[in-house]
Amino acid sequence: MKTDDRHPELVNFLPASALTRREMLVTALATGFALAVQPVSAQTITTDSEGLTAGEVKIPVADGELPAYRAMPAKGKRFPVVLVVQEIFGVHEHIKDLCRRFAKAGYLGIATELYARQGDVSKISDFKDLMPIVSSVPDAQVMSDLDATVAWAKASGGGNVKHLGITGFCWGGRIVWLYAAHNAGLKAGVAWYGRIDGQRTELQPTFPIDVAGQLKAPVLGLYGGLDKGIPLGDVEKMRAALAAAGSKSEIVVFPEAEHGFNADYRPSYNAAAAREGWQKALGWFRKYGAA
Repeated sequence: MKTDDRHPELVNFLPASALTRREMLVTALATGFALAVQPVSAQTITTDSEGLTAGEVKIPVADGELPAYRAMPAKGKRFPVVLVVQEIFGVHEHIKDLCRRFAKAGYLGIATELYARQGDVSKISDFKDLMPIVSSVPDAQVMSDLDATVAWAKASGGGNVKHLGITGFCWGGRIVWLYAAHNAGLKAGVAWYGRIDGQRTELQPTFPIDVAGQLKAPVLGLYGGLDKGIPLGDVEKMRAALAAAGSKSEIVVFPEAEHGFNADYRPSYNAAAAREGWQKALGWFRKYGAA
């Protein structure tokens, strides 16, 4: 496995006035799985790194550097780029594995730790204790950090951001919809069981239902029919809003799947829905130029 740590030349993407650094609360990615998801299921999938360049990198941002996990084929360059947006548990082993899966499919997959300024959720064992950190992460910060990740991928020489996709899971699923309304350079997005509506706050003022008519790239939404946290009524409202906007976006519901059906390390995993969802995701990226 090949790894690299830094690309200091990427600070050229940042204005000199923006280079005031601060202490990041998370400076390196967690190893293994987040404590809140223990014990890990025996059915957990592990994708090897053979034939890949994979490992931790640093993403320059205005106030320092963010840790990220990147995987891509070891041979070749300028691969299509997929931003892989974390679950509520941060960038832990499952998210890293998803990056490797994309790399095996010919992409540069990259997952940036988007809670780095607010706290390390990997060491929190009680789910309810995650929420103060998660709720303190501003959407505007996330959009900016994803833009910085795209800039890193472009400057690294490994990524061709003319073929840019984004996918995200749970917390990251909501972010996919928002980023599709934010970045005009995005080709396609795939949102896995991300919330469609919810309580708006000063830091999270917008939900996917609010931007259904503002998407700059088509999004494929993958949802579970048995998801207790995302009402099917919300899913149908989103479908209607997308149709009213004339969007190319689509939503697929897997009737027997729960929330987190792609998370093979958790009891919610649904192997059939996960396999079908993965193939639909790859097909969606091919269809809309993110491959």
